[in-house]
Amino acid sequence: MKIEEATAWALDPAAPITPQIYLFLRDRIIHNDLKPGNRISESEIARACDVSRQPVREAFIKLAEQGLLSVRPQRGTIISKIAYSAVLDARFLREAIEADIALILASAADDALVKDLRAQLAEQRDVARTAPLDFIQLDDRFHRTLAEAAGKSGAWKLIEGLKSQMDRVRFLSLGHFPVEKLVEQHTAIVDSIASGDTTGVNAAIRQHLREVLIDLPSIVAANPDFFDLPDGGMPRPVNAPIQGGVKE
Repeated sequence: MKIEEATAWALDPAAPITPQIYLFLRDRIIHNDLKPGNRISESEIARACDVSRQPVREAFIKLAEQGLLSVRPQRGTIISKIAYSAVLDARFLREAIEADIALILASAADDALVKDLRAQLAEQRDVARTAPLDFIQLDDRFHRTLAEAAGKSGAWKLIEGLKSQMDRVRFLSLGHFPVEKLVEQHTAIVDSIASGDTTGVNAAIRQHLREVLIDLPSIVAANPDFFDLPDGGMPRPVNAPIQGGVKE
């Protein structure tokens, strides 16, 4: 994708510029419109957005901190490959946080929350059949709702900061994994929350968040140029056994 196409959007002059540039470029990288190895230039983006280079530079710094950009001397700035180890670490941390969130909710089931979650499940089923790409937004909404309902909005913001590399994998995985299965797993989580089944919800959400580990080797094999693997190839993920679920 040409940089002019990748930055073809209108900035809101009334809003801070740097966050807009950051979010747009992050979205383009995560959607794989800007691919690993693509060069990206402060000056080109500044021209395309009709802004100075300062807000673009600040956006670049934040993207680099998240491992999405790599600044190479004499070569300029390029889109980074997906760091395999970072995907495993982010997934591990996300599971630890969200498992506790689910336990909080199952320990004090709320009828209004369950009603909201079941309505979201209905939307997810419709999208799974008609527009699987749109499912990712509904998936984020579902997990954000769980965090906010448990009073852990800050934890969700932490997860969002961690999962940039995971999100890139999610978009690559759409052709490898049936969305319907993810909806079934969401349903199991909601059913366990509704019934106050803490053991069941712990197993359901952990198994759900480990699903990516099953598909990751095939995703890497199908997109080898997208991934930065450790020396020695793909390490085997190490996770604790799931109480009440399938042991790892």
